Amino acid sequence: MAKLCAGPVLALAGLNHFRMPRAYEAIMPDYVPAHRELVMASGVAETAAGLATMHPRTRRAGGLLGIATLIAIFPANVHMALHPERYRKIPPAALYARLPFQALFIWLVWRATLADDA
Repeated sequence: MAKLCAGPVLALAGLNHFRMPRAYEAIMPDYVPAHRELVMASGVAETAAGLATMHPRTRRAGGLLGIATLIAIFPANVHMALHPERYRKIPPAALYARLPFQALFIWLVWRATLADDA
């Protein structure tokens, strides 16, 4: 099941960076420079990772890229949880729920692409 879901979810999430760049820019921590460029780069990375996980020959590389990207964007989720006043449309509990969900998705990508039986 993980193998079937990880790639498409990553690819669609990556493509969403191009569909709604302002939403992703808004969640970037203030201390991070070049918001637009980093949103585009993370969109490319997530899309590439997702597509790569869908083919057996590139699955491992896609998994590594996907996990690295998910770790790299984690500070944006922490930023959102620490500044709920900036994200009034999202319940504060949901902002904190994103943190373990990110760890769960990293595990899912690992399971789908890098686990011994992937």
